[in-house]
Amino acid sequence: MREIQKATSLNCKSGVSEFVPRRTVIAYWLIPAEPARTFFQGLIEGIARRYNAPLFEPHVTLHVGANHADAAEKALSKAARECQAIKLKALEIDHSGEFIKTLFVQFAISARLRQLNRVIRNAAEDSSRYQLKPHLSLLYKKMPAVARSELADSINVPFSEVAFGALKAVRCISPTQTRADVEGWRLVGATELSG
Repeated sequence: MREIQKATSLNCKSGVSEFVPRRTVIAYWLIPAEPARTFFQGLIEGIARRYNAPLFEPHVTLHVGANHADAAEKALSKAARECQAIKLKALEIDHSGEFIKTLFVQFAISARLRQLNRVIRNAAEDSSRYQLKPHLSLLYKKMPAVARSELADSINVPFSEVAFGALKAVRCISPTQTRADVEGWRLVGATELSG
């Protein structure tokens, strides 16, 4: 049984329906390996302090599915057995008006990333319509487009490729829209990828 949270009203100017149902889900994260992990964690913490925004662990979301801890454990275990550590090509620093994509590093989709997504989705026996758009968020905060653009232009990421070597399953509210939502995230499980 999925847990439904109170529907949230959104601004009609955004083109999104007036109410978006909120539910508890499990998000599957790809975690960067060192030295990128430390670099991104420091960048996230510095920006969060500067803009009074929530702190979070650097990650790329691979899949978002049903809130079933048993399925999450199975998905992490299968991915750890069948998939290796992966490198993703960093494309650009971008920004948007979406809370969870305020400021982010966009990555290219690769065949190995698609395979990892498929393994997790199938092992979790989850048919959600999550679309893989690999990015690593640097800030969650509502702010004007001009400020987001200036911030994006000021950031230099010293990696053309980023290695990822671990997976985590995190219980969260979807869609994540507030600082309280971010601070309510809870780890369900974690594993290392082979290689």
